[in-house]
Amino acid sequence: MTSQEAISPASKVLLGLAAVAISFAAADTYVVVLALPDMMTSTGLDLDELQRAAPIVSGFLLGYVGVLPLIGRISDLRGRIPVLLGSLVVFAVGSLVTAAAYNLESIVLGRLIQGIGGGGLIPPTLALVADLWPPHRRGLPLGIVGAVQELGSVLGPLYGAVVLAFGDWRLIFWLNCAIGLVLAAAMLTRRDAVPSEQSPTTHRFDVLGAALATLALACLAVVMLEPRRLADGVTSGLAFLPVTGDSRWLTPLALTAYGILVLFVLRQATARRPLVGWRDWPALARDTDISGALLLTTGLGAVILTFASAEPESAAISDQAPWLVPIAIVAFAGFAVRQRRATRPLIPRRALSATPAWGALVVSFFVGAALIAALVDIPFFARLTVHRDSQLDAALVLVRFLVALPIGAVLGGWLLRKVPASILTSAAMVMSAIAFWHMSTWDAQSLDRPVETWSLVLGGLGFGLAIAPVNAVLLAHTADAVHGVASALLIVARMVGMLLGISALTTIGLRAFYHASEKIPPAAELCEGKATLCQAYKDAVRDAGITQLHAVFVGAAVCALVAAVLALVVLRDEDPTATR
Repeated sequence: MTSQEAISPASKVLLGLAAVAISFAAADTYVVVLALPDMMTSTGLDLDELQRAAPIVSGFLLGYVGVLPLIGRISDLRGRIPVLLGSLVVFAVGSLVTAAAYNLESIVLGRLIQGIGGGGLIPPTLALVADLWPPHRRGLPLGIVGAVQELGSVLGPLYGAVVLAFGDWRLIFWLNCAIGLVLAAAMLTRRDAVPSEQSPTTHRFDVLGAALATLALACLAVVMLEPRRLADGVTSGLAFLPVTGDSRWLTPLALTAYGILVLFVLRQATARRPLVGWRDWPALARDTDISGALLLTTGLGAVILTFASAEPESAAISDQAPWLVPIAIVAFAGFAVRQRRATRPLIPRRALSATPAWGALVVSFFVGAALIAALVDIPFFARLTVHRDSQLDAALVLVRFLVALPIGAVLGGWLLRKVPASILTSAAMVMSAIAFWHMSTWDAQSLDRPVETWSLVLGGLGFGLAIAPVNAVLLAHTADAVHGVASALLIVARMVGMLLGISALTTIGLRAFYHASEKIPPAAELCEGKATLCQAYKDAVRDAGITQLHAVFVGAAVCALVAAVLALVVLRDEDPTATR
């Protein structure tokens, strides 16, 4: 596409649909914030067993990040639209499984599937911007995509709260399923907006295959739900009585679902144009290097479980780290060997050979390391000081930061036409560093003074401003044929930066806390022998916690400054006409 070519309305609509899909997937990351207590209760967990419910969150994150490189590579080989459609369907199926879940394991499975579908939307969408927009016009659409993704973090809890006001937690996921399928259907009608992916006029949608798949999923959902009205019925209840044993998966209804799935497979094997293009799978498997993808996914999964399962207020890594870390090391080492030896490696050789290309990944890593401090420790600070009795009110303190993020993303995309990406990114991260420095001066009453919270807005704007230029530099310095996998690696770099960042910053903060705690006089001395802890001792412990968070904020400021310096060094070689 030349710079003079106009962007068609269909292309804008297609990107809009993809952006809306990303927003819903991002919102799903946070939607369990309010629904988690009810989800725990429905699985038999007590509210004080929060650690056992952690897989509900980490399962989604594992799916979201673990298979991103593979999905990105598939989008390079098969096209952006098929991967977007497939990801939406997977997200909808994951939502259905979660909505119909009957125990903790089935909820985690549903969340894992949701994560795979939700994460799979991002690489092809970013690559789609590069396919449809010339380099010098990518800034604003990239900013908009980044904005709606970040907006999901604001809308997620609000969306959950609204739905919970009218129904139970399952309704959230039933709606997600419906929305995912509606977006997939709408996107299917806009497929020809991408010239390279236009379908032949003779192509017909496999209605029979889709009907069989839908019927099978519906039956499986009823098997999982076991609606009391049906299960207790004199006649309908027979469908829920196990043929043998006591498993719900051996009931006549479950066996019927299996039969329908067999019919679906036979339909796909015999149809001229099946719903699932399985005939291309062998070639696709060769081109995507499945062995390398499995090794990378295993390594990323071990890293996610090592750090995402830890309690950031009290520990840097999970209790399972002694066996997860060796698995990650072996998997990453195996992936590195596979990359060198494979005929068609998962990440094509020299795909990231340009300094600005790999530099964008490094910058994204440090941006993530700094960003996680705001997402985790600002609510922690609020709960420690002014909102001790309300976790919700403490979380709402972060809204000012989260609202500024998407605004900064759109503004950054617009500024990219006028300001070089390296300077814009560096300035943005300096803003975030200043914000963190100011947070490190907060006292116990700071959040009660609105003027003191300007740093929340400044920090959000800074992180938002950096989104579009980093994405634009990466896309400008990688070939069209690898935009999908390159975009996936950018997201992985940011997420890994967040996980390692919170671990390192928590370690620094805990050391500061222990050092400050050593200076607190014994409770008996402060409280003059009183049987109960006096306010003076409680304030001393609180101040030690504030010292811990001050150390975290200083560490985050350092990460932001490192990102700012790196942006000037490794992103400055880009061709100005290519990224503005």
